[in-house]
Amino acid sequence: MNFFKKLFSNKSEGPKEKDSIQKQEVNLSLDDLFVHHFINKGGKFLYCTSKEELIDNLTGILDENQWKNITCLDETNLATFTDALAIDISFDINNPAPIFSSCEHIISDNGSILFSSNQLKEKKLHELSNDFIVFAKTSQLVKDMGQGLTGIKNNYKDNIPTNISAVKNYKPEEDEENFISTPNSNSKNLYLLLFEDL
Repeated sequence: MNFFKKLFSNKSEGPKEKDSIQKQEVNLSLDDLFVHHFINKGGKFLYCTSKEELIDNLTGILDENQWKNITCLDETNLATFTDALAIDISFDINNPAPIFSSCEHIISDNGSILFSSNQLKEKKLHELSNDFIVFAKTSQLVKDMGQGLTGIKNNYKDNIPTNISAVKNYKPEEDEENFISTPNSNSKNLYLLLFEDL
């Protein structure tokens, strides 16, 4: 009788043990959490440790998509990269070409990218090209949207930018299936060039 009791009690402990293993919480670092959310939402991510690597990755993106020109929204900070490209560069925000831009912050807890009028001027995200290449530094990574907004406030104490918005989805084709959301969609086909600066 004890033999059967032990046999059945051991079997019943097995699944409980297995369930407790499956329910363990996984704590990812901010950068791992961002990458996880960003890729799951359809974003394309390239990590760069040098200026040369960044230019190579940028050139690869342009070649892969056969883009012959881009619109640069941040001439001051991105000129060192655009000067190395053998394509037409426009600085006119009204140009419909793919966008090359910096950003304010990258948000870890949901994989979104935060922009302001420093990049977008007076334009809304849905008014710009569906194709974006974004340059960001690892130092721009923040935990959540609250920290991102606080960061903007602290960085621009005397002249806080307006037109703050975020790209949260990187699959514009999904919006096309839902015609109601398409006119004001912030979804973008987005490549992120993340530069290690820490």
